[in-house]
Amino acid sequence: MLINVFVPKFHTEEVLEEIRQCLDKGWTGVGFKTVEFEEKWKEYVGIKNAHFLNSNTAGLHLAVRVLKKKFGWKNGDEIITTPLTFVSTNHAILYENLKPVFADVDQYLCLDPKSVESKITKKTKAVMFVGIGGNTGKYLEIVKLCKKHGLKLILDAAHMAGTKINGKHVGSEADVAVFSFQAIKNLPTSDSGMICFADDGLDKKAWKLSWMGISKDTYKRFNNNKGGYKWKYDVEDVGFKYHGNAVAAAIALVQLKYLEEDNSRRREIAALYDKLLEGVKGVEIVRTAPDCVSSRHLYQICVNNRDEIMQYFYDNDIYPGVHYTDNTEYKMYSYAKGSCPNAHKKSEQLITLPIHLRLKDSECKKVVEVLLEGLKKFSK
Repeated sequence: MLINVFVPKFHTEEVLEEIRQCLDKGWTGVGFKTVEFEEKWKEYVGIKNAHFLNSNTAGLHLAVRVLKKKFGWKNGDEIITTPLTFVSTNHAILYENLKPVFADVDQYLCLDPKSVESKITKKTKAVMFVGIGGNTGKYLEIVKLCKKHGLKLILDAAHMAGTKINGKHVGSEADVAVFSFQAIKNLPTSDSGMICFADDGLDKKAWKLSWMGISKDTYKRFNNNKGGYKWKYDVEDVGFKYHGNAVAAAIALVQLKYLEEDNSRRREIAALYDKLLEGVKGVEIVRTAPDCVSSRHLYQICVNNRDEIMQYFYDNDIYPGVHYTDNTEYKMYSYAKGSCPNAHKKSEQLITLPIHLRLKDSECKKVVEVLLEGLKKFSK
């Protein structure tokens, strides 16, 4: 039987009932369930603004777009970011003709505050922090650093649904936080995300830009007008079709109810891996920061001979992942190649072990057994 790195788990009957309400009402687009989920998410995270989108990537683009326009950033201005992330993080910067400046990562695989500070120039406008795997790393130091230098903080919280720091859910510390509810994330839907601006005005701007720059979405025009549907609206900006839909929000409403329980199970799996790998020579476990209760979207280790060990996993019907390739290895970001030595080294050693809600303890033990065999077989 195959053991995959990610397998989403849905509460199917409850999800179908929520979706049925959309179908019976005849409202599957923006509005209805999207509004309900936004309210539930604000309550859960402890933030005042949240707007449901079709992806985290869309949210990151909107975050950069809104901040650039509001604060008059120029083409070529810089955002400090990490090379150890999925490319959508850094593509979002390029979408707005800004320059990603790469800082190195620390032992948690998150941005190293010292490296970040060394990269600040007169052109630096913001820092993009990625909570990789649900880890917060030295996030609060980055928050202080941004305040010290007058920089905006964008939190790419794609892996952080349920992550808490010092007992509080992450997100409210940033100028804007963007979450992911993509199909394999901790709170899975078909694909969707949430953008959360601290500033009310910027939240409203993001909302309009997510629906082509139109001043009122269809749901509000239909539901906020007694006596008939008001068709007329203004188009105030060149926007995008980034809004989420009611079907994805219906799934999210159910999944959110179980997020704490699901993340608790993920932490149990991580603890089991920790126990099984304790003292194993040749394995470096990527630890969670001490003030962090991680969502545990990922369980990452570093090993030498990574590619050979990955192939050995495949040969034994186990399919782990790699999160991520050093982005400066990609052609479009090669201008920064060699600038982040720790991120590059880790990128060549990283393996994400299977971690999902369908995974049995016996399968975790099988994963570790195969890993140990591979280490023995390919050790130098």
